[in-house]
Amino acid sequence: MAKILSFFDRKKPAPAAASSAIASFIDGFSIEVMPRTAEKIEDFRAILPQGTRVYVAHIEGTPIEDMVATAKRISGEGFDVMPHFPARIIKDKAMLGDWIARYQGEADVNQALLLAGGVTNPHGDFSDSMQLLESGEFDKAGFKRLHVGGHPEGNKDIDPNGSDQNVMDAIRWKNMFQDRTDADMAIATQFCFEAAPVIEWADRLKAEGVTLPIHIGIAGPAKLQTLIKFSMACGVGPSLRVLQRRAADLTKLVLPFTPEEILTDLANHKAANPDFNVTNVHFFPLGGIKKTAEFTDEFGASHRVAVNA
Repeated sequence: MAKILSFFDRKKPAPAAASSAIASFIDGFSIEVMPRTAEKIEDFRAILPQGTRVYVAHIEGTPIEDMVATAKRISGEGFDVMPHFPARIIKDKAMLGDWIARYQGEADVNQALLLAGGVTNPHGDFSDSMQLLESGEFDKAGFKRLHVGGHPEGNKDIDPNGSDQNVMDAIRWKNMFQDRTDADMAIATQFCFEAAPVIEWADRLKAEGVTLPIHIGIAGPAKLQTLIKFSMACGVGPSLRVLQRRAADLTKLVLPFTPEEILTDLANHKAANPDFNVTNVHFFPLGGIKKTAEFTDEFGASHRVAVNA
């Protein structure tokens, strides 16, 4: 049995061409953490390239004090921190202004990811990210970068009928909003497992005049069961079949899933189409922050900085 597991544990090295393509494509990647997962990392400078953008996800029930403390700690280690602002858990404009002031004053934050949030019923005045943008609070505070969510495979919470009409209408509105703000804007997407739907969606946005750069969501290395669980919870679309096919292959069932295939396909498409509007990679470290950091290191991510530097 030990020999069998040892065999399954072997990892085939990626071809040099694929490694080079991925290295170029993931350069400047970002990563997402939560206060409880960030606590497990002694010092982010030991595992991430200097200046990496670190998103801090705000899950319902997490005190704002914990969010700000996490942002302050990571910012103090030399990283660009982008906290989530989930509209549906922000009661009113006063609370929004308070959160912005705390992040800015205590953690030197000047960028944010604006989302509807993963709750069904709004806690107050806000129900979507467009209302947060229209509040004017981020511009008043001088935020330099504002990201919004994107869904390459649609979102049934936003479009219960299975279409993408509401999702697309929201993207068009946000694209027009960039003319009303001094902040740089981009789309940060849900994670996917296949390149084809991403390419088709990105091309469609471009054809419709959407000029917001796309930061594509990629799930970092994780156990297959973990990825399937998160994918079902997050409403990942048809690309979930990649995991389902893998689950049906007993020789792959015990191996951790890694995203080389989608990254290679997207990287090759980018190389052949330099104006492809997917400009950055955003990692969801569902199998652990360190595992994702190690994965990026394998493909030549920028050098880390010594902890005491």
